[in-house]
Amino acid sequence: MVSTEEAVAVCFVVKLDDQNLGAFSSCDGLGCEFVMEQREEGGNNGMVWQLPTRLKYSNVKLSRPVTKDSAKITQWFASMAGGIKRKTATIEARTLEGTVIASWSLEGAVPVRWSGPQLSAESPKVAMETLELAHHGFLSPGK
Repeated sequence: MVSTEEAVAVCFVVKLDDQNLGAFSSCDGLGCEFVMEQREEGGNNGMVWQLPTRLKYSNVKLSRPVTKDSAKITQWFASMAGGIKRKTATIEARTLEGTVIASWSLEGAVPVRWSGPQLSAESPKVAMETLELAHHGFLSPGK
């Protein structure tokens, strides 16, 4: 019997080139889809041609409680004020023991949005932050 480990959706470590942004507790939006173009053929009323045109990648949203690593995100945004520099973002899904189960490398990643915590003394909740990334696609393993 072969033992396989499954990624527990507890820890996602994010790196930009060689800079580690730390661990995130949720990752949403890893995916892609073909944009379809419809063509109607004259005299053929039984179907419409569905033609794949290009791949479209959704933005990736990462969330976590605010930590000391939060300053790395604001520093990254601040460094973009002088010009946008795309990076390779690597997202690693890890087990509770820290073993990497799966990873995704996002080519040409840039930050789209950072949302900081909502702070209120009336509602004592965990202070959360969210980072949203846009990218040009997934790199093949080993690149």
